[in-house]
Amino acid sequence: MASRPRVFRIFMLNLLCLGGVSAAADWPQWRGPQGMGVSDETGLPLRWNESAGLKWKTALPEWGTSTPTIHGDALFLTCHTEQGKLLVLRLHARTGQIEWTRQIGVGEGIFGGRPQRGIQVFHRWHNMASPSPIATDNRVVVQFGTGDMAALDFSGNVLWQRNLQQDYGPFTIWWGFANSAVLDVDRVITCCMQDSLADRREKPVESYLVAHDLETGRVVWKTLRTTQAAAEQCDAYTTPLLLELEGRRQLVIMGANQLDGYDPATGKQLWFLPGLTGGRTVPSPTADEGLVYAVRGLRGALIAVRAGGRGQLSEDRIVWRYRKNTPDTCCPIVYRGLLFTVSDEGIAQCLDAKTGRLQWRKRLKGPFKASPVAAEGRIYLVSTTGVCTVLAAERELRELAVNPLDDQLIASPAVAAGTLFLRGRKGLYAIASEASSVSPGQ
Repeated sequence: MASRPRVFRIFMLNLLCLGGVSAAADWPQWRGPQGMGVSDETGLPLRWNESAGLKWKTALPEWGTSTPTIHGDALFLTCHTEQGKLLVLRLHARTGQIEWTRQIGVGEGIFGGRPQRGIQVFHRWHNMASPSPIATDNRVVVQFGTGDMAALDFSGNVLWQRNLQQDYGPFTIWWGFANSAVLDVDRVITCCMQDSLADRREKPVESYLVAHDLETGRVVWKTLRTTQAAAEQCDAYTTPLLLELEGRRQLVIMGANQLDGYDPATGKQLWFLPGLTGGRTVPSPTADEGLVYAVRGLRGALIAVRAGGRGQLSEDRIVWRYRKNTPDTCCPIVYRGLLFTVSDEGIAQCLDAKTGRLQWRKRLKGPFKASPVAAEGRIYLVSTTGVCTVLAAERELRELAVNPLDDQLIASPAVAAGTLFLRGRKGLYAIASEASSVSPGQ
């Protein structure tokens, strides 16, 4: 029989998952409480720069592109040092003070250069600290491009550790494993979508989903994800999306020219929509009012799909398509009935979420790699040059602010407790409306 604390934990996690949100002030995972980049926070900052509007700024030991995750006053992120150390950091969310650092493994590999099929060559825009942590009640789960996974308590004690490559074979994803995990009740769910090498091997390389127990790390279920994609089209850097569809909890995944849904409790595939040919896929899907929005790889069409049902879905489940200036990297975001995107080159667009009709288009100074966030009637768009443009989340284009920082911003923003957190290559920024003078955390 499970102990009482474990039963209570599962009960509380069920309440949070069924409600589709976590505590109001938290940002517990990649793209926030619902995994879609939307926050209910108010009182967020509108204008700032290096000398004004900063609550604190903390230098980081090395870089990474994982998003900070926040649970109460605990903020977690990961780093990959020049010496190859894979680090987990806990900072105090209100002060920026680094409270502890733990090394989980060593990340050695090929960085930069041309891809070699069957071998990871990490793209210049990221390293092995790309997957974002998960933070929940006294637990943080981290994942790295090496396949290393670990769960720690908030004191920094490692509770369990695994390695996906040791368990299931070497990664063959062309540009380096970067998928973030998600938490469903007490299951940590990870996806690995990679080149099958079916044209080179008698036994193809598997793409798969796997769920581990949050408390013990044991495997709860593992499901193969078989598609019709070949070579680099098999690759996807997307994160699964947990949502309610047709009255049941579902895990929705986009990648390898296919959109599909799974039962997160068992790993069983419920439905799939194949034939979404494009190429390797980076943007994760999002959803609203029964529609799932996804980008076909390599700047392919943005599609709205009436998801759900059983088995193979027909093409007429695609409600609309939009082909112009779609993102290669940044996730789309749905907010107040509108869908917002920004292309890697800096073309921001607003579409009607139900019809796909263009409402406005604006060129921003790019490039862009971070996914936007929405809160308080605004869309925050962060470029790699350190500039955050704030636009009104409305059908009429209104630019509210343009905010420069002296850092390279690749990681997506996080929002918690009235504060915007921006992770740069050199440091982590906390920006708040009532911020005092800059207070370095470390």
